[in-house]
Amino acid sequence: MIHLRGTVVLDDERQVGEAWVVGGRLTFERPSGVPDATLDGWVLPGLVDVHCHIGLAADGPVDDGTAEKQALADRDSGVLLVRDAGSPADTGWVHAREDLPRLIRSGRHLARPKRYLRHYGRELPRVEDLPTAVREEAARGDGWVKLVADWIDRDLGPDGDLRSLWPADVLHAAVRAAHDAGARVTAHTFATESLDDLLDAGVDCLEHATGATDAQIERIAAAGVPVTATLLQIGQFPAIAAQGEERYPRFAARMRAMGERRYAHVRALHEAGVRVLVGTDAGGTIGHGRIAEEAVEMVRAGIPDRDVVAAASWRTRAWLGAEGLDEGASADLVVYDADPRADVTELARPRAVVLRGARVA
Repeated sequence: MIHLRGTVVLDDERQVGEAWVVGGRLTFERPSGVPDATLDGWVLPGLVDVHCHIGLAADGPVDDGTAEKQALADRDSGVLLVRDAGSPADTGWVHAREDLPRLIRSGRHLARPKRYLRHYGRELPRVEDLPTAVREEAARGDGWVKLVADWIDRDLGPDGDLRSLWPADVLHAAVRAAHDAGARVTAHTFATESLDDLLDAGVDCLEHATGATDAQIERIAAAGVPVTATLLQIGQFPAIAAQGEERYPRFAARMRAMGERRYAHVRALHEAGVRVLVGTDAGGTIGHGRIAEEAVEMVRAGIPDRDVVAAASWRTRAWLGAEGLDEGASADLVVYDADPRADVTELARPRAVVLRGARVA
């Protein structure tokens, strides 16, 4: 039994002074007996990384041992729930590990040949096969499917730039197929040109959305579609632009501009009322366990500390349909010496991490 004492934050409106962990579950009713441990401080529901890639590295899929290390790095940072936004590795085995974060898988990224990072996605030679592939990935994942909506078209030579991968009618059919299968759809998108078709098709979430214009931001807000900011990733855009400058100057100019305006862009999303999610884009070129750094970037963009912490914890848990800190819920929580809602940098200093009722870090 663990006694939690101090400030236990349940959601935006509720907090209590103490709680207990008994049999791996949370209770607010004082149990009999003496606690095995007492944890004092500010207690939050376990953090959520909503754009993470367990099982993926820069060159593609990794072995189970490497994926385990990735998951442990996320866990020790306080991330106890991961929505894996596409992975070429089969990570379903993570579900059986009591010591690893809870995982919501999106199957493999769905892309087209030579129109995404090599060895990352499932490449479809025919665009009309997308709805079928969506149904297959929905069956493989945990209620989510990941589409690559746009990428550089190198076949255009010096005019190479971001271009949509899917015709509008195919995109509509694909999203409908996912919804019919009981899955939600999220989409990788950098380009302005892809966003209207995605919104028209009824996509459920947007990753990056760096190309959104003011009018499109208003559309996103009106539709209630969340956007994962991934500011650590967008901060790499100038370097990506430099790599492609000589061969693809139009692409380089666009990527550089989006990277430079990243803070203003995320602030505009927030001010328009868009739900801005916290995701590190770990895997590939971003290391795991960096949720606190991503949160600091979001505050730097102009989102208040309190809103960033809520997005990194209870609000996104509720949006994903996962348990928070409620009576009888699994005790997945993080303890801090100071209130992260007042200073988001506290997220980098968890005092204790409790997963499924056991202190793991």
